[in-house]
Amino acid sequence: MSLAAVLMPLPVLLPTLGAALTLIVGRRPRLQRPITIGVLCAVAGVSATLLYLTDRNGTLVLHVGGWGPTERGLGPLGISLVVDRLSALMLVVSAVVLLAVMVYAIGQGVRDGDDRQPVSIFLPTYLTLATGVSLAFLAGDLFNLFVGFEMLLSASFVLLTIGASAERIRAGIGYVMVSMASSLVFLFGIALIYAATGTLNLAELAIRTGGLPGGTRSALFAVLLVAFGIKAAVFPLSAWLPDAYPTAPAPITAVFAGILTKVGVYAIIRAHSLLFPDGGLDAVLLVAALLTMLVGIFGAIAQSDIKRILSFTLVSHIGFMMFGVALSSQLGMSGAIFYVMHHIIVMTTLFLAAGLIERQGGASSLHRLGGLIGNPLLAFVFLIPAFNLGGIPPFSGFIGKTAVLQAGVGNGSVLAWLLVGGAVVTSLLTLYVLARVWTMAFWRRRVDAPEGELVLAAPPVLLDDVGDIAYDDRDDVGKMPTWMVVPTLALIALGLSLSVLAGPIFAYTQRAAAEVLDRGEYISTVLSVGAP
Repeated sequence: MSLAAVLMPLPVLLPTLGAALTLIVGRRPRLQRPITIGVLCAVAGVSATLLYLTDRNGTLVLHVGGWGPTERGLGPLGISLVVDRLSALMLVVSAVVLLAVMVYAIGQGVRDGDDRQPVSIFLPTYLTLATGVSLAFLAGDLFNLFVGFEMLLSASFVLLTIGASAERIRAGIGYVMVSMASSLVFLFGIALIYAATGTLNLAELAIRTGGLPGGTRSALFAVLLVAFGIKAAVFPLSAWLPDAYPTAPAPITAVFAGILTKVGVYAIIRAHSLLFPDGGLDAVLLVAALLTMLVGIFGAIAQSDIKRILSFTLVSHIGFMMFGVALSSQLGMSGAIFYVMHHIIVMTTLFLAAGLIERQGGASSLHRLGGLIGNPLLAFVFLIPAFNLGGIPPFSGFIGKTAVLQAGVGNGSVLAWLLVGGAVVTSLLTLYVLARVWTMAFWRRRVDAPEGELVLAAPPVLLDDVGDIAYDDRDDVGKMPTWMVVPTLALIALGLSLSVLAGPIFAYTQRAAAEVLDRGEYISTVLSVGAP
């Protein structure tokens, strides 16, 4: 058995076993923490190894249980796990982000006291979320992609409502309803695709969908786009996100913002490039990308809470990814892949920074914040990822946007030029929004904030486990715990590395884009008899 065959199931198996083990030792949180950190470190190491192997050897496939293609021409009969350059990159970035956020969450729990955090539930649920994310990236068929989505969504329901405050329950109900609707649409699409083609294996579907009438292909693709568009928060299917994410604790909001929507983007890339590459709905995707950019950023301008501002900005920048995907060119796809990687890291960092702002300032509303420039470290952890998200040269946000814009100019169509203009406007408005947060929360004096006196007159504050204000007379309340700052700084360094190593990283994304658009290697590797 090859090394790849041994490693490929581990990103799914390790967090699954870790979740079971942390449940068994649920009454011993001091034992749960090292188990969780160890599992996530192992997943990151395995994912990095798979990244190296796929870049060197090409697409890897594992037919679980040996139920692969047969000499009679039958396709894989069982579960196929497939890793190519794109899925390997997504595995690595998501594993690193999941690890960093977990360290942040544990640091927050240690600082606030275990009695404030439902650790026995949080850690196994978090590992279940990691299992679902890994399975979604590894799935070689639509049904197991659906299973991966359901695992991460089921875990996200629990994580979103931890603490059971009224606000979180309300947001959780809306999130559950939207997610269930998305899952039902996806399941309906799976049924239609199986009825039309007789298979759910992605490689087989790539061949069989080519024989379907054009109208049928477009209808099937449209159903999948609706399902994945809800998960990716593409306009007009994005209204649920700004209401759901800001109510959760900072670590949960960070991992949701960084990873969950990108799983939907990944699914759109797969469906667009592998199953329906004829470009029949590219114009629809381009219009959706433009509206996602503009509606999202205009929504951010209207907000006064940092978490809601970041949530609308998150929606807006999904449009850049959709723009690159819809162009159906190697440069556009490469820019989209680079931007997905950049956005996972930067948005996670910004939401972690928002959690630190909330701890230091006692609120996340701009009506109550001011004077935070007095904490230079806090100013640093917000300003650097803000520059990166805004696309200031030479940060990675500028590199990803430039690639997508060049691809749009190269396309030359009227719609592509509209997207180029919309992308430039969105970038400028993103800078405006972040500069507004910086000016009001950091430069302005706290006493000049409209509601600043409400916080100044109160005792030292911290946020309890349900997100409400809790008062404490300890001297260290409001200070930033080391193990909340360290992972935030680590993600800032990782985001900066995308700029420092932009050449080799973008070369990798170009190879990944070429592999995604070509389809041939993916199909031949999965369907070849005796594939390792």
